[in-house]
Amino acid sequence: MPKLRFGIWLPTYAWPDPDPARLPRLTETIAKCQQSNLDIWVIDHLLTAPGLYGLAWLEPMSVLTYAAALTTTVRLATGILVLPIRHPVMLAKEIATLAHLSNGRFVFGIGPGWHAAEFRATGSRVEERGGRTDEMLDAVTLLLSRPNASYHGRYYHFEEVTIDPRPPKLPEMWASGGGRIPDPGEHDVPFIARPVLERIVRCGHWLSRCSGTQDWVKRDWAAIQAHARTKGVDPSAITFGHCNFVHLVETDDHAAAVEASREPFLRVMGAHRSYDHLQQCYMIGSIDHINARIADLVGAGLQYLVLGPVTDDPRQIDLLVRHVVRAFA
Repeated sequence: MPKLRFGIWLPTYAWPDPDPARLPRLTETIAKCQQSNLDIWVIDHLLTAPGLYGLAWLEPMSVLTYAAALTTTVRLATGILVLPIRHPVMLAKEIATLAHLSNGRFVFGIGPGWHAAEFRATGSRVEERGGRTDEMLDAVTLLLSRPNASYHGRYYHFEEVTIDPRPPKLPEMWASGGGRIPDPGEHDVPFIARPVLERIVRCGHWLSRCSGTQDWVKRDWAAIQAHARTKGVDPSAITFGHCNFVHLVETDDHAAAVEASREPFLRVMGAHRSYDHLQQCYMIGSIDHINARIADLVGAGLQYLVLGPVTDDPRQIDLLVRHVVRAFA
């Protein structure tokens, strides 16, 4: 079986209730990622998104800056950054700063977002998300590549802007996307759209979503490969990555593991979807069951896996290393 590279979605949950132990737990989790050579990824949700989650997350670029100060070798990735709710000049400055502070370890994972309230809150519309995402990618790339950059798109405009210090090379770029079971009133679809295919082939790295089903992930990967061929791109040059939420329970009893995972999953995901629905999307159950799901994706071509614990208990990182990472080393 091919070797699988792993990253960790940091549990940067923005819980409404204060707990002074949360920052020490986050700090310990980051240290464990460094010790085990697990890349650090951070989720971006400006607001709580009912229908998919029961909470919001801390601001990702700030968290990665904190992680940069606590680590020396692991990569630091946005997984994913919702581009349309940002401005390209400000984002380019943030990326350049983080790349400088981390000695070039920043990985630029991007996506269009889906939560309409986040677009309204930042002065745009969810219907514009695709066009804004592509313009943001173009504009940020330009700003990080040269001085005196100018850009005139439909949504973003700037003249003669120089970002200093620019990184010596552009960060690795990952595009997110894929089928998601849409919620009433939202704009996602249960398949991968053509503009998303274009973006993934352009970036060369795909981080597939986990809010559909496992079969949809494999179906979307086949669609990406087919689209790459139509563009004259070798599909083997595109990295197949996947992200998913997980909670490990040290028992061989699958039913017991499913039940033990119920409370932490529902706390993070909210009560908007049934627990049966969550089990279709996320890696819930015995360790053997979870590893079988991962092996199935590896068999379909998976090369990179980002796992996100649904608690901030640093011991989850120990369990992931012991039972999952080593199984695919």
